[in-house]
Amino acid sequence: MKTPKLLPWYARKAGVSTERAEALWHKAVREATAETGWVGNSEYWGACMDSFLALLEKEHNTLCAPQVLPFVRSHNRMWRLPLLAMEDMCLAFHASWQRHSSVPRRAA
Repeated sequence: MKTPKLLPWYARKAGVSTERAEALWHKAVREATAETGWVGNSEYWGACMDSFLALLEKEHNTLCAPQVLPFVRSHNRMWRLPLLAMEDMCLAFHASWQRHSSVPRRAA
């Protein structure tokens, strides 16, 4: 039986290999066949996808892969915070200095 064309995308999204996702798809097909008793109608394919997504979710929950990217992004923002604050202070000082200087400015 053919697998869905989006199976590699679902596998990457769940963090599992494509081979494991194919095995989960075949298991979902067997479960949907036993559940619906029919093959090929819309109820059957809906049950296949529901079962497949549930199996992928279970597989994703069993993985012990830490989510490092949000942690790194937050530290990157914290690192840039003093630089951004200094830039904002310089811009505010520059705008205030031009407003209160006694040198008249000419229009272009």
